Amino acid sequence: MVLWKRALLLGLLSWLIPFAISFAVFPLKKSNAPRFGTLMYLVVLLTAGALLTRYFQTRPVSIREALIVGTLRLAMNLLFDYPMFAYGPMKMTALGYYSEIGLVYLTFPAFALMAARLAKPPGS
Repeated sequence: MVLWKRALLLGLLSWLIPFAISFAVFPLKKSNAPRFGTLMYLVVLLTAGALLTRYFQTRPVSIREALIVGTLRLAMNLLFDYPMFAYGPMKMTALGYYSEIGLVYLTFPAFALMAARLAKPPGS
């Protein structure tokens, strides 16, 4: 059973944490864009892991539920990013956004699925 309130709150944090950190390290993008991209990917990955751990903190891990929560986070991050990158200060095309940023959010369902599979004992 998906805990929707927890999933939505942590989904918001899955966007807000990397967004806030990106502001702090944004000057790095001009001086070393590859380092900025790698750093932000690591931030997204660590955020995904920490928030997934928090979601399942006091309950058994379900592969189905982890995949739902990961997919919800993917959708929420894309939804929250769209106004910022389509109309906001960044003004990126859809192709530019998905090639530079949007694909990274596939980390959420992929990480959730693999982490849940690792957490499940064999044969269960």
